[in-house]
Amino acid sequence: MAMADADLTAILRRYAGGDASALAELTPLVYDDLHQRARLFLRRERADHSLSSIDLVHEAYLRLVAAKDADWKDRAHFFAVSAGVMRHILVDHARARVAEKRGGGDITLVLNEQLDAAVDTHNFEIIALDAALLRLANLDPQQARIVELRFFAGLTVPETADVLGTSVASVNRGWASARAWLIREMKRQPR
Repeated sequence: MAMADADLTAILRRYAGGDASALAELTPLVYDDLHQRARLFLRRERADHSLSSIDLVHEAYLRLVAAKDADWKDRAHFFAVSAGVMRHILVDHARARVAEKRGGGDITLVLNEQLDAAVDTHNFEIIALDAALLRLANLDPQQARIVELRFFAGLTVPETADVLGTSVASVNRGWASARAWLIREMKRQPR
């Protein structure tokens, strides 16, 4: 596993450095992981969502490999950036759908701790979640980043800590605090 991570990091750096041949090596190493993350994320949405996990992963992958100026530090960094890309794709998709239906088409997500079955789930609309997350970023950028990495990228607490260069305990505290803040914020928003 560590060797695969080291190999992926080297390939990401080669690709970011302009080695176009690295793309052929990169694709099989990241595609399945991206697809799994997209499937897990889309499970939180309503059943009739029009964006499939394949659509999401393909669009995210195209945007990620198009980022020629990306400075991929390692596997965790690549998947952290993929979180932001997937978030923007889903928000753009939701906005387009709402505009198309003129206010209809709520897109429901479940904000929960995937690894802890004891945590309550809360349903939110992705556009409202994105707006709340932007407000949180103004108050506490670190907590907003933790939410993005955990919720959108599906990174584990240790992976999130690694990407952010902080401790697991700090991520756990930030995740709990950010979730509580977002839940309160989302409850105050009109439906």
